[in-house]
Amino acid sequence: MASAPNFTILPLGAIIQRFAVGGLNIVQGFPSVADYQSHNSPYFGETIGRVSNRISGAKINNLNGRSYPLTANNGPNTLHGGPKGWGKRVWEGPVKETRNGKEALLFKRVSDDGEEGFPGAVEAKIWYTGGVEKNAVGKEVSVLETEYEVKMCGDPAKESGIEETAVGVTNHSYFNLSGGPTIEGTEITLSTNQHLPVDEGAIPEGSIEPFPGITANKSFTLGPQEPSVDHCFIVDPSKAPSSIPLDTRSEPLKLLVTAKHAVSKVHFEVHSTEPAFQFYTGSFIDVPEVNGVSARGPRAGFCVEPQRYVNSLNTEEWKSMVRVKRGDVWGARILYRGWLD
Repeated sequence: MASAPNFTILPLGAIIQRFAVGGLNIVQGFPSVADYQSHNSPYFGETIGRVSNRISGAKINNLNGRSYPLTANNGPNTLHGGPKGWGKRVWEGPVKETRNGKEALLFKRVSDDGEEGFPGAVEAKIWYTGGVEKNAVGKEVSVLETEYEVKMCGDPAKESGIEETAVGVTNHSYFNLSGGPTIEGTEITLSTNQHLPVDEGAIPEGSIEPFPGITANKSFTLGPQEPSVDHCFIVDPSKAPSSIPLDTRSEPLKLLVTAKHAVSKVHFEVHSTEPAFQFYTGSFIDVPEVNGVSARGPRAGFCVEPQRYVNSLNTEEWKSMVRVKRGDVWGARILYRGWLD
């Protein structure tokens, strides 16, 4: 376990266990590692990889000139890297490092060739940099930046015929600003309303269209059941998918989502260098009472998962976002900011 003021990160899954704003932990989680191992079906706080979100048909259609079968764990599709993706595995660390002039915690692991069906060994690194800043009006702001870096690392002599793999990493924290059992009453603003319409298996159909009932940069309030959202939103639809760099870390951080709750007075922002994000209102959360923590049900938290387009791996015009060849570097950054009125 690694703790800093307002933050706790676990080696299991490089999970964000605590993000405190004014003494309130705004992320869903569990008291112990054992609880995460036995009850974390919603992926609370997990690092998602090797490829986040869904892969159609539980199969890589074409890498290295061949197809690769994966495990179906979401209907006919593969979700969040498979049944034992990166969020279910123990990472090395933390190791304290200076990163961009600040103290950071490094976690890393090697995902072997064939792990969950993916070809080629890769080394993944995550740097968490947490701290407290003052905003323009003097309020204390809890700030957590996450930086990802992934490269192929296997011996070419032992990985004959494997010159490329796929990578798409994000974090799956569930945020609850209310201090109560649900996210009801949370005011949300999305920076875009352009999304990927999906089929009945939640695989994109190929178009980018406005999401019904949501206007970009106009707030809406989460009710007891509506709106119910679990879709991928596109930050800049005018940008050709082929122009999106494999390593987005040099891109400017963009504000994706703002949230606030009138009762708790908590404000929250998500920024990222990524071209898309999954916004999910937690309709399928179903966690029993665990170790003194009350049961969590539908809408106990919302997710903002910065990422590449869903099913990029099996969509030829989007594939360059996630295809990593030997010598390539995949990278991304996410920034969370939280404060009290």
